Amino acid sequence: MPARRLLQQHLATVLAWLHRAFDATSTWVSQLSWWKFLLVAALSLWAANILQDELFSGSEEVVVRADSPKRKGQPDSNILIDDSGIHFNPRKPVRPPVPPVAPEAPEPPARAAGGGASAPGPGESVHIELPPQIGEELSNAIEMAVESAAEEKVTRYHKQASTWFISFVTLLILALLAMKALVGGKKRAEAETMTANAAAERASMQRQLSETKMQMMQAQVEPHFLFNTLASVEYLIETNPPRASAMQRSLIQYLRAVLPQMRDNAVVTNLGREADMVKAYLNLLKMRMEERLIVDMQIPEGLRTAAFPPMMLQSMVENAIKHGLECKEEGGTLKIVADVAGNKLRVIVTDDGVGFGVVPSDGTGLGLPTIRERLKLLHGDQGQLHIAANTPSGVIATIEVPFQLSK
Repeated sequence: MPARRLLQQHLATVLAWLHRAFDATSTWVSQLSWWKFLLVAALSLWAANILQDELFSGSEEVVVRADSPKRKGQPDSNILIDDSGIHFNPRKPVRPPVPPVAPEAPEPPARAAGGGASAPGPGESVHIELPPQIGEELSNAIEMAVESAAEEKVTRYHKQASTWFISFVTLLILALLAMKALVGGKKRAEAETMTANAAAERASMQRQLSETKMQMMQAQVEPHFLFNTLASVEYLIETNPPRASAMQRSLIQYLRAVLPQMRDNAVVTNLGREADMVKAYLNLLKMRMEERLIVDMQIPEGLRTAAFPPMMLQSMVENAIKHGLECKEEGGTLKIVADVAGNKLRVIVTDDGVGFGVVPSDGTGLGLPTIRERLKLLHGDQGQLHIAANTPSGVIATIEVPFQLSK
């Protein structure tokens, strides 16, 4: 059991390693463009041809041993070819014969023209005499035949090895091609999905951050306005109760309009809701400024459902009152106009007060830089705030946002 468990662990390790290698290779291949893949394939084949020439086509010397080892089952024999002829000895090496010094008996006539052979006895060597020139030529021919056979065998081996090497490289390239065609699409889809998910997550975080910043901006309230209004109500209760009652009703109407807006924390509302809130705010101011403030609001009924950022119109009106009309002794006129131009909703707030820069801001309301930042967060380059001087005095503030109906 321990050996089997160890074998299973080793097998699991090898399979995991192969899976990682396949995944890494498929990822690398899928990341390559087709022209880069073809370039890699061409370079691989070129390198394989170079290696083939270096490894399998080089010139090698073939060494042929005359005393090659005998094969199993062959008799113990030895053949020698020299200038004197052919010597065959089945048991021991053959030495060249020594010619007799003085033969005592005449030899039997066993020679033929051009050579002869002696009759062997059992276990004796056989000597076939040949002319020296024929023996040398026969020896050279046998050596050349042996060398040619050996060279042919080595060449055939090199050719087979070279063919296997080129086939292996070709199959490897084809496998990479199949991997890119079959697995590359899946890998690219997974990579694109991961990229899209990361982009969506970043966009969601950015949107949440933008909404949080806008909610913090629109949660700002002008406390001095409320305190001054309550102080005016308290004063009018003692001096002019009917007017105090009217101011109190206007304050209640204003709070009913503004408090739901602040609780809702909506990123976008409609222009009609903003206009009602600004109208309640201006009614309170008219009771304080009386005839010094003249209001002209021109918002068509068809544009009341148009989408518009919350608390932005009131911020523009507050700036016009505080920095233009309230500090002007004789007061002036505040004009609010809404229209559509070039698929954009334009809301224009005009006053004929003293203009910007005469009285510094001391409130905590939403200023013009905050309005620009909110427009950029909501609409990017499609949202614009334009400030221009009015004639003969005062300021013209224009907000442009994409025209669309609120949900």
